[in-house]
Amino acid sequence: HGLPVELGVEKELGITKEDIGSKISIDDYNKACKESVMRYTDIWNDLTRHIGYWVDMDHPYVTYKPKYMESVWWLLKELYDKGLMYKGYTIQPYSPKAGTGLSSHELNQPGCYKDVTDTTLTAQFKLTEDSRKKLPLKHQSEDVYFLAWTTTPWTLPSNTALTVGKKITYVLVRTYNQYTFKPIEVILAKPLVEKQFGKRFKRVTTPQELQSYTSDDKQIPYLIVDECKGVDLLELRYEPLLPYAEPYQHPENAYRVIAGDFVTTEDGTGIVHTAPTFGQDDAMVAKKANPEVPPMLVLDKNGNPVPLVDLQGRFTEHMGPYAGRYVKNEYYIEGEAPDKSVDVELAIQLKTENKAFHVEKHQHNYPHCWRTDKPVLYYPLDSWFVKVSEKRDRLYELNNQINWKPKSTGEGRFGNWLQNANDWNLSRSRFWGIPLPIWRTEEGDEELIIGSVEELITEMKKSVSKGLMKQALFEDFILGDMSDSNYDKIDLHKNIVDKIILVSPSGKPMKREADLIDVWFDSGSMPVAQWHYPFENKELIDKKLERQADFIAEGVDQTRGWFYTLHAISGMVFDSVAYKNVISNGLVLDKFGKKMSKRLGNAIDPFKTLDTYGPDAIRWYMIGNANPWDNLKFDLEGIDEVRRKFFGTLYNTYSFFALYANLDGFTYNEPDIPLKERAEIDRWILSELHSLIKNVTTSFEDYEPTKATRAIQFFVTEHLSNWFVRLSRRRFWKGDYAQDKIAAYQTL
Repeated sequence: HGLPVELGVEKELGITKEDIGSKISIDDYNKACKESVMRYTDIWNDLTRHIGYWVDMDHPYVTYKPKYMESVWWLLKELYDKGLMYKGYTIQPYSPKAGTGLSSHELNQPGCYKDVTDTTLTAQFKLTEDSRKKLPLKHQSEDVYFLAWTTTPWTLPSNTALTVGKKITYVLVRTYNQYTFKPIEVILAKPLVEKQFGKRFKRVTTPQELQSYTSDDKQIPYLIVDECKGVDLLELRYEPLLPYAEPYQHPENAYRVIAGDFVTTEDGTGIVHTAPTFGQDDAMVAKKANPEVPPMLVLDKNGNPVPLVDLQGRFTEHMGPYAGRYVKNEYYIEGEAPDKSVDVELAIQLKTENKAFHVEKHQHNYPHCWRTDKPVLYYPLDSWFVKVSEKRDRLYELNNQINWKPKSTGEGRFGNWLQNANDWNLSRSRFWGIPLPIWRTEEGDEELIIGSVEELITEMKKSVSKGLMKQALFEDFILGDMSDSNYDKIDLHKNIVDKIILVSPSGKPMKREADLIDVWFDSGSMPVAQWHYPFENKELIDKKLERQADFIAEGVDQTRGWFYTLHAISGMVFDSVAYKNVISNGLVLDKFGKKMSKRLGNAIDPFKTLDTYGPDAIRWYMIGNANPWDNLKFDLEGIDEVRRKFFGTLYNTYSFFALYANLDGFTYNEPDIPLKERAEIDRWILSELHSLIKNVTTSFEDYEPTKATRAIQFFVTEHLSNWFVRLSRRRFWKGDYAQDKIAAYQTL
């Protein structure tokens, strides 16, 4: 299940998400997804055997099988019954190119935040005439503006408020607009004046110096006139910056100054452009305002409230000359993006309208979709959530029961993540995955969550009796029969279960909530779902014989992924840990310490490397070169060195033994020669061997495989080869087959 499969199939079929259901049926699409999942099974099984993974390939768990999906439904119902699931219309990370919302832990996968250079803009929001009269700052002209900075100019048409800090000091500054050269008076935070005005401007102290300015002057003068606190600016009103639309509800409460605790004087202007449809903080502060600031939602052709940007990332028809334009050039098909992005064109427009104070290119960190590698938007979505925030303290406590290697990852990276865990957005607007097992009435006042196939069949029969369905699905399914052949008769995917209409307690029809669940919930369910719990193997799970893994290992990035979802689900449903010991692997980098990439040409082909060096040398090199939790600088010359120095030495030692043992006919048939009768060097090497066994065992028990590997390597190359074999050669060479020679053979 999941985005990787779906996006791969879309590429293979030459379609986009919008084509599913029109150019290709959901049935055929899901069939193609299922086929693609199993297409490379043989290749992966071969690699697994070749490289020596310890995996039960004869009994794999497959997340698209009905048994697995049923167990996931049961887990969801457990969370629902505990009051840990809710539906909310909130601002969430959204990937237009994938066509689905993302969870906070998906957004924190490695590489999701990238340094990008965007057009940034400090906009001039003009005070209304009434607010100018109420302004507690000395001003002279009609052109008084609030300055607000944004790194996303495409959100400016959706602005409905400006947010200030109550205790921050703001100043009124007289100056000239650097693009139109018109005299203006602007308001911004006092600590940010120098940063905003920069080298293009110079501060003056008298009105005369200000009035003597001409557009030919190299620097523009500015004069600080008056100051006040942010609390004095609250409820002042301003004119819409880009009046292409107005909120469909309560527009009279929009375009005013409100207060927010998140406003700082670190950058920008100390006045925050607030677009509640496209920002989490924006939506929160707008909702807290009294009266509430409306989000910029407009009515579409069908009378439904929608943002000014659609789900594909394009401006809607309400946006005049910008209608149909993607808000990010990255959303265009390669080669079709215009030279000037929407951000650039909006900046040009605002410059000509005397509404742009400053425009520049700015490098900042921006989130990208972990699968499409395209920018995400923060977007209003109607989603189902798991209330992780309610259990975060308990999840943090449970984490203390886990043995982390290294400990710092568990206490730091993972522990910090748990302490600040957000509610988990489960909803995914896709097709190939586990459907949300929730049916709701159209009004949303009644709902039912299904936790088993038996429960679904029972509810379908009720629906048939009420005339809402002509015939129930899964009629040939035998309740209580847990055989694979019985479960193979049914399919719980979206294209099937969306046909099911259930009846509410009051007799209303209920349709399934359209979304799937986050594929990370699939993977986090595996400790119980692979056993089809609680429908089978109940004793194994209830007695913790199979639910808690003794040991797991994955990349350190999985502190935001699999490690987290395993822990969250187990903690919230069972109030216990999902695993006892964990190694968080570091990254495999190139030999210069850079991330491997096909684009950079520094990636290593694993199949070719295996064919060239063999799996043993590769495994030994990787585990011996660096601790598993440290990043490894992967160098093919290092593998060659391991093969030569360690495996070559071990092989040569064995060859030496085999050569003389065959010549002498040694087969270890003689009784063991007592240690006290053997040579001192025999007793020494055996003592070193037993010390090695003890140290290696301790290292493995402490999850320190690199220590164990290095100890073995030192023993073979130094103690065994350089000392024992070298100093014992004459004992093997000499002609008489007596006790000393036999002792040497037995020792080696």
